[in-house]
Amino acid sequence: MSQSQDQPDERMPTPDRLLHTGSEHPIDPEDLVLASGRELTPERIEKARKLIEEHGAAAVERVLP
Repeated sequence: MSQSQDQPDERMPTPDRLLHTGSEHPIDPEDLVLASGRELTPERIEKARKLIEEHGAAAVERVLP
C-alpha cells in the first residue's frame, strides 16, 4: 500500500508542511497531536481539543520544544 503525499509515514517524523503552529492557520486538535509526535487516536484528539479550548493557540507551545 503506498502513502499519499499528504499522509506521513508512521515510521518517520511528520513533515513540517503538514503541521501548523497557529500563526498562519488556527490550530486543529489533529495538528496538536501530530506536533507531539503521536499517532492520531480519538482519545488524543479529544485531549488536544480540550487543551486548545483552555489555552488557545498557545497550546502548541506546550507540546513543541
